[in-house]
Amino acid sequence: MLISRIDDITPKVLEAYAAIPDPRLREIILSFITHLHAFGREVKLTETEFQKAAALINAIGQSSSASHNEAVLMAGSLGFSPLVCMMNNGAGGTQDSSANMLGPFYRDGSPITENGGSLTRSSTEGLPMFFTGHVVDQAGAPVVGAIVDIWHSSTVGLYENQDPTQADMNLRGRFITDAAGGFAFRSIKPAGYPIPIDGPVGMLLKAAGRHNMRPAHIHALIHKDGFKTITSQVYSNDDPYLETDVQFGVTTALLGHYVLHESGTPPAADVSGAWWTLDYTFNLEPGVARMPSAPITGKKAA
Repeated sequence: MLISRIDDITPKVLEAYAAIPDPRLREIILSFITHLHAFGREVKLTETEFQKAAALINAIGQSSSASHNEAVLMAGSLGFSPLVCMMNNGAGGTQDSSANMLGPFYRDGSPITENGGSLTRSSTEGLPMFFTGHVVDQAGAPVVGAIVDIWHSSTVGLYENQDPTQADMNLRGRFITDAAGGFAFRSIKPAGYPIPIDGPVGMLLKAAGRHNMRPAHIHALIHKDGFKTITSQVYSNDDPYLETDVQFGVTTALLGHYVLHESGTPPAADVSGAWWTLDYTFNLEPGVARMPSAPITGKKAA
């Protein structure tokens, strides 16, 4: 069929891709084409606007590097990452879930750390924090031998991959749950932080008049055969940006209730002054254990 009028174009394109052998890929591509064409018609997209959109997509790739993933940052800023996460966890987003979006700062290969060990691998300012975690199944039984990957930002709001002054893999570590499904570590209480706005995400936020702050949180990636691998973020219950998170990631199930201790016996002999404790339980759903691809692979050079 030759194209002679506007109504011919979408059926022609759909016909061209209708023979994709993989059923799931075919479903996704045909649906994408249908919705993309419908979007163009709905907003009556001009040629100038299309050219700007193409330039923006190019800029997302050009703004990404081994230590920064602009595409993942954009997906969160549009609420798409949390939508996909909720659709795939917690009975389709209808029940509380420990799952949350992966985010753009996960690095593979963080060091195995003994239970109770420290995540600080270089001098890092901040009040000490002692985290006690529990991993359980849907019935509340402990999940033994789960690998728990932890990472979080510093008190100046930078992950180590963004900050050449931090040691490699600072504030990152992997733990293995014990016979009670538990693990523990020492670190510093993380701070909320601004996401990078020197690329297309910054253009989007400026156009919308939105701030670029994320509330303080600790990331976890939990992997165990027989259970669906989840990524999680435990948010600080005292953060002022919980309700306006630029990445739309905060759910009520993921609020972590920090406790500030200003007196008493510290958990470690070298602690003087105040310290924080946090206790949190992660729930796993039965399913396929599959590790995600890391959105970054390296550290920003000095």
